[in-house]
Amino acid sequence: MDTSQQTLNKYQRIYQVVCLIPPGQVATYGDIARFANLPRHARLVGYALHALPENSDVPWQRVINHQGRISLGRLYPEGEQRQRAALEAEGVVFGENGRVNLKRYRWQPDPFLLDAFFNPPHPGPEQST
Repeated sequence: MDTSQQTLNKYQRIYQVVCLIPPGQVATYGDIARFANLPRHARLVGYALHALPENSDVPWQRVINHQGRISLGRLYPEGEQRQRAALEAEGVVFGENGRVNLKRYRWQPDPFLLDAFFNPPHPGPEQST
């Protein structure tokens, strides 16, 4: 498998995890990397989300930095307002400091959910009758 295909597969895993974040909750870039079994690859999560097409249904807005802040400002001046508005529409509240309270809004998935998601059970041999 070539490097571009490996990157695409990693991106797909990242997108799958991001799609599991419920409305009204957030995860950090590092959380998503860890949950996608790509520990220490938080930047890769950012690259993957940046590569999403404009019309994607992946809820990218639910991913923020480890400080509880939006990290789009330098790349997309209007992106921060767009992300904040989308999160606020889902009920996420920002403090006066511009941060989301991660203790309140951070998504904590059941580890068994993630394991089952990425490692579905293999069907056993078919039983003959």
